[in-house]
Amino acid sequence: MDAKYKKLAAQLTELIAVNLHNGIYKLPTEAELGRRYHVSRQTVRQALALLNSQGFITTRQGSGSYATGLSEDSPNNIIALLVRSEQEYIYPELTNEIRLILSERGYTLQIFPTKNQVIKEREILTELLAAPPRGILAEPCKSALPNPNLALFTKLHKQDIPLIFLHSCYPALSGSVCVKNDDYSGGYLLAQHLSQQGHTQIAGLFKIDDLQGINRYHGFLDCMQDAGHIVPDDRIGWFTSSELDLLEQRQDTRFLSEFMQRQLPFCTAILCQNDEIAYWMIKELTYAGFQVPQDVTVVCFGDSYLNELSHIRITTLAHKPHAVARCAADCMLRSLQHLAVSSQEIPWELVVRESDAALEA
Repeated sequence: MDAKYKKLAAQLTELIAVNLHNGIYKLPTEAELGRRYHVSRQTVRQALALLNSQGFITTRQGSGSYATGLSEDSPNNIIALLVRSEQEYIYPELTNEIRLILSERGYTLQIFPTKNQVIKEREILTELLAAPPRGILAEPCKSALPNPNLALFTKLHKQDIPLIFLHSCYPALSGSVCVKNDDYSGGYLLAQHLSQQGHTQIAGLFKIDDLQGINRYHGFLDCMQDAGHIVPDDRIGWFTSSELDLLEQRQDTRFLSEFMQRQLPFCTAILCQNDEIAYWMIKELTYAGFQVPQDVTVVCFGDSYLNELSHIRITTLAHKPHAVARCAADCMLRSLQHLAVSSQEIPWELVVRESDAALEA
C-alpha cells in the first residue's frame, strides 16, 4: 500500500489539473490541505516535496506553493515554436537551446517552420487553435508589414495560452511580450565604431520587411546624423525575405553584387544586416577583386558559425551565447506559472576582427 503522502500527492495532482483549467495556480496552505484531506502537516509537506521534485509545483519563500503549469498528461505539455526555419542560419542553435531548457522542466517543444510566409503562419495558427498547446513562442512573419493573422494570435491569447514573441513583434498587438536584441542601439553602436575609425562614407544594407532591419537602420541613421555625416538615400540598400530565400537556397547573390557595384565608388565601409549577409558580401567583394578591409571595411550584426567559415573574420555585434533562447524559455516558464513577465532587450557587444580597418588620416 502506498504511503499516505503518495496518495495525497496523487489527489493534489488532480486538484492542480482542475485549478489549472480554471486559471488557478496557487495551492492552498499546508494547514488548509491538512484539514481538507484529513492528514498531518508532515504528510502534506512530504506530498508537496514529491510534487516539487516531479516538476508539478514550485515553492516561493513566504508565499506558498504554485503549480508550474506542467501536466501529468504529456500531450498537454507541448510548447509551440514558430520560426522562419529550423535548419537555416541561427535557427538550429536557437531551437536546440530552447528545447533543452524546456525539456528539463518536463515540456516538449514542437517546431512549426513558417518560412517567413504570412499564409503559412495562418495555417499553423489555425492548427494550434484546433489543438491548443500550453504556450507559444513565435517569430513574427514580415513584422514591418501589416499582418492579417493578428486576430488568430488574439484568440489564442484569450484562451490563457502564454504568447512570447522572438526577435521582434507585431506593433498592432499592443502589450505583447517580446524577447529581442536591442537593434536600434546596435545600429548606433556599429555606426559609432565606424565613425571613430574615420569612416564617413558608409553604406548600409538592411532587410526591409522585418522590424529588425528597420530598427538597425534607424540606429545607424541617427548616429550618422549625430556625428554630422550625411547619408544619401541611395547609400542604403534594402532586401526582402524573398531575396534572402534565394540567397540561402540557390546562393543567388544578385542583390548583393548590384548593391556592391553601386556603392563601392562612393563608400569606404558597409554595414550589413547580419553576418549571413556580411559573409556573402565579402565573397562578392573578393570575386570582384576587392580586398577586405584594405579597400572596404565590412561590419555586421550577429556572431554565428558563418564567422568561422569566412576567410576573413568579421567585425560584428555579439551577445552572450544562447542569450535570446534562454531569456525566451525563462519568460515562457514564468508565464506558465502566471508570474509577471515583461519584454526583454538583449544588449549587443562589439567584437572587432579582421574585416575592419581604420582609415588613414
